[in-house]
Amino acid sequence: MIKLKKLFFVVNAKSVIVAALAVISTYLCRRFHLTAEFPLTLITTAVIFPIVFSIGGAYKRRENALREYGSLKAHGRAVFFAARDWPQQSDEKTKARTSTLLGDLLKACRKLFTETIDEMPGNEEAVYKIFSQLSNHIISLRNDKGLASGEASRCNQYLSKMIIAFESVKHIYQYRTPRALRLYSDIFIVVLPILYGPYFAYISKDFSRGLEYLLPILFSVVLVTLDQIQEHLENPFDQIGEDDIVINAEKFVSRLEL
Repeated sequence: MIKLKKLFFVVNAKSVIVAALAVISTYLCRRFHLTAEFPLTLITTAVIFPIVFSIGGAYKRRENALREYGSLKAHGRAVFFAARDWPQQSDEKTKARTSTLLGDLLKACRKLFTETIDEMPGNEEAVYKIFSQLSNHIISLRNDKGLASGEASRCNQYLSKMIIAFESVKHIYQYRTPRALRLYSDIFIVVLPILYGPYFAYISKDFSRGLEYLLPILFSVVLVTLDQIQEHLENPFDQIGEDDIVINAEKFVSRLEL
């Protein structure tokens, strides 16, 4: 049941609509004897290659986002260890303050990346407020808890790398694969199965009765499924597809002491 539910992420209403249009086109061409032997290389050039290119680009963006997200967490953990172990007067309150700030940072990042781009300015401001609080926290560790200046400088380097990682992930979230290419693929995914009706009618004369509409259906489902795979990879933070990146701030905070 779960696997069937996952299947509907890529095979959806769009697949049904395009397949139905292809079947209708094939039926009309068979009825009125409109046949033609179209080259299948047009499909490869016009649709398959652009979609595969887009899938590759979207997958690379997701992998880059995962790498930078890992860097953000790793340097955040390093800041926590530094705040816990390096100061001469470290206490439970210092540890709690550090873990709270790091948890709030990841929660703010999660809110930014899972909401729409229209809400980005306010969400981004909230993230940088927490970065500012972390910076002030490091200064207080130096001034009030006996953290050496060199060690405070090292903590600020960790913080700087966290900001760089955040900016990298933010730009992946903010900018998509080429929109013109996506629009081009969307148009041809709908149009080509219909235009290939004469071709499906031409080759169906060699099929057994009842199988004449199998090829246009498969043809449409394959094209739309590839498009849906690309669509789900396009935004790795929207929590819709199976391959999305989950920012689990609560789990990160709970494991800081491990």
